[in-house]
Amino acid sequence: MRALIISGGGSKGAFAGGVAQYLIQDLQKEYDLYLGTSTGSLMVSHLALGMVEKIKEVYTSVNQNSIFSNCPFTVRKRFGEDTIGINHLNVLKNFLRGSKTFGESKNLLKLIGQVFTIEEFETLKESEKDIIITVSNLSLNAVEYKSIKEFSYEDFCEWIWISCNYIPFMSLVRKNGCDYADGGFAVMVPIEEAIKRGATHVDAIVLHTETPLFNRLPARSPFNALTNLFSYMMDRIEFQNIKIGKYEAKIKDATINFYYTPSLLTTNSLVFNKEEMKKWWEVGYEYAKTKELDRQEILDEE
Repeated sequence: MRALIISGGGSKGAFAGGVAQYLIQDLQKEYDLYLGTSTGSLMVSHLALGMVEKIKEVYTSVNQNSIFSNCPFTVRKRFGEDTIGINHLNVLKNFLRGSKTFGESKNLLKLIGQVFTIEEFETLKESEKDIIITVSNLSLNAVEYKSIKEFSYEDFCEWIWISCNYIPFMSLVRKNGCDYADGGFAVMVPIEEAIKRGATHVDAIVLHTETPLFNRLPARSPFNALTNLFSYMMDRIEFQNIKIGKYEAKIKDATINFYYTPSLLTTNSLVFNKEEMKKWWEVGYEYAKTKELDRQEILDEE
């Protein structure tokens, strides 16, 4: 059984799309399981359908307004990099409305409903493929995996949205009596879950460089400090996920191919710049192509 995994990573999901395009279209790889966390959850359904061009169009055309119904920060260029500051007015509006977070991401839920149709949902649900979405249950302090086989169209779209909600900047969702948020707070790269579900070969797209880089500018606002802190925490979660995944693969005699970003793409993945995301998609495609050529050369030498 083969599994494709796409980690969390916000706007860097465009890179994952390029890698997946090469794996699915050029190498003609077929997967039984598709697992996504956060931005990865937005992609896996269309990749399972083979609708690469459709999801590419989405990822290379979105902007901040596509995601946020109330954006809590401003975006400015500093030393050539996008940095965020507090949008005091929007944050105040959110608090006056009784929100528990600085911003709201209800536009993303609308976008999911527009892009992922009920016909596509039914096609996947009736197929032998399984689509798994990672979410964090903050009330129970637990990670949960939501399979397309177990939910209605409306519920599954909501789980995809929940998996992407990077609080406190995006919506905190109350569902089934519990508070839910971004799956990346629990599991960034769900390799262990894929192997537990029977995967014997895993292609894991990790939206981070393989080796640590000094990649964050000094914090100049509370939001900068928060995003730096959360990025640090998620880096550590990702590291542990990969370590545990490798251990699980060794026990179950499974193989894993990792596709890391070859360089630092952005210092802030909450900024959705469609021009940059177009470039990252192509970078991902070329990276996967080069990696496969290198692998073939090694096999030929052997």
